[in-house]
Amino acid sequence: MAAVTVSSPKSTIWQNPISHREPSSSFLGGSLKGLCLQLKPRNKNKDATKLVVASAKPTTTERIRSTRSGGDRFYINFTGFPFPLGPFLNRSTTRTEAVKGSIWLFEQEQALGFSSVSTNIRMTVVKLKSGGLWVHAPIAPTKECIQLLKELGAPVEYIVLPTFAYEHKIFVGPFSREFPRAQVWVAPRQWSWPLNLPLEFFGIFRAKTVRDEDLSTPWANEIEQKVLSSPEVGIGPYVEVAFYHKPSRTLLVTDAVIFVPRQPPDCISKESLLASAKNGLAVKLLSKGKEVSEEPVIDNKMNRQKGWERMVLQILFLGPSNLLEPKASFAQMSQKLIVSPIVKTLVFSKVPEKVRDWIDRISRDWRFRRIIPAHFAAPVNASRSDFLAAFAFLDDLLDERYVTRPSLSLLFTSLMGKAASYFPPDDMKTLSSLDQFLVSVGAVKKTVSGRKR
Repeated sequence: MAAVTVSSPKSTIWQNPISHREPSSSFLGGSLKGLCLQLKPRNKNKDATKLVVASAKPTTTERIRSTRSGGDRFYINFTGFPFPLGPFLNRSTTRTEAVKGSIWLFEQEQALGFSSVSTNIRMTVVKLKSGGLWVHAPIAPTKECIQLLKELGAPVEYIVLPTFAYEHKIFVGPFSREFPRAQVWVAPRQWSWPLNLPLEFFGIFRAKTVRDEDLSTPWANEIEQKVLSSPEVGIGPYVEVAFYHKPSRTLLVTDAVIFVPRQPPDCISKESLLASAKNGLAVKLLSKGKEVSEEPVIDNKMNRQKGWERMVLQILFLGPSNLLEPKASFAQMSQKLIVSPIVKTLVFSKVPEKVRDWIDRISRDWRFRRIIPAHFAAPVNASRSDFLAAFAFLDDLLDERYVTRPSLSLLFTSLMGKAASYFPPDDMKTLSSLDQFLVSVGAVKKTVSGRKR
């Protein structure tokens, strides 16, 4: 199951991209737009409740298209359970400068098995004051990817795996072999399923463990970390490490939150988008009984957009209510900072106290102004209030001790938070049914629900 790399460089290089805050941006995605109030964590802090907008909108960018051969993007990977992770032979890489001279984003397409469903997977690279590079969540080390990294003109000092998740773990071993002098650090409590294999099986050797709020890590003066290490949510614990780059006030997460952009990421190929736009079996099954056209898909902007919208809804809901006409549901889920419905339903709702402690510590101690997740849009211009609003669903799952004193501002905060985490009920049906099935067979815990009154 170890990945084999024969790898690529110079695909797309973006300079000074992506996000800026603007009053017209839509945070809530539906009828409530551009408005979110700061949620008040249990621990008091000096910040007053305020209006904010979370956005991830491109500014002018300079893009340089690759002139290299396809061989520079060659990478073999047929592993993954229950579905192998594609693309299986060719992975294009893009590089974006997120914070000038300090943080870069490297992205590749990641497909679900042999389906037409893809999203982006992101590696974040931070330049330390030492002059070395700190690499968060490595991606496939194609020749293209390694060349784009070397063009930064600095040695890789640290390679960090911030999660237990296979889709990120699988690349750490091959990536670290490209930089044998770099130290490898991993999130605690590593495990895999269906077989709980040691890190060495994935090609990860002599790795050190990232500890919660550990001031002895070699990057502690510039980057802090907080670990979410939950009890077992079923087949294993959920583990994710959040990092805070102090000089740029940037929060790095893996899967905790996402921001779905209106347009597809550049790393996703037009072939994938058009394949998703085709009315295949999934569309016929999820068309609400409407007649499905058999006409061939023409390559145009409208069909590429439809392909992206269908991809997003399948990634978020597994079985959305209407793939034939995805626009309405997509509008509800895009352009706002959210917790993925899958993560919310199958993970965070099972251990809400642990999650609440983690996000409260993050929002209390770190004054971030942007968030970089490992998928979808980044960087996202967002504050602590945006981050907390995405987790407003926890309020309905927790005991009285997690409830702050009522006030008018907190009432508005609660309303905005619930709007930000609203998911269309019809789209949630398949995921809810899956959750019930997994609970019945003991694969996941029951959802914690209700407050003590």
